[in-house]
Amino acid sequence: MYKLTKPTIQGRLALSVLTNNGLTSIPFATDNTDYQTFKKEVLAGAELQDADGNVMTQEQADDFIKELP
Repeated sequence: MYKLTKPTIQGRLALSVLTNNGLTSIPFATDNTDYQTFKKEVLAGAELQDADGNVMTQEQADDFIKELP
C-alpha cells in the first residue's frame, strides 16, 4: 500500500510506503528505483491513499501517476 503524506515545508507531496516496519519515505525522483517501482505498481493496481487516508480509485491513481515526472 502506498500513502501520500501532507505537503512538506516546500509545499510538495511526499510519498510514504507502509511496511511491516512502519513508514518508509520515497522521494519523487525519476532516477530513484523505488519511485519507478511505485509508479509501475500503482498503474498495475496497487492501492494508493491520499494524504487524508482515503483510498483512491484506480482512475484517480492513474491520473495522479500521469501527472508525475
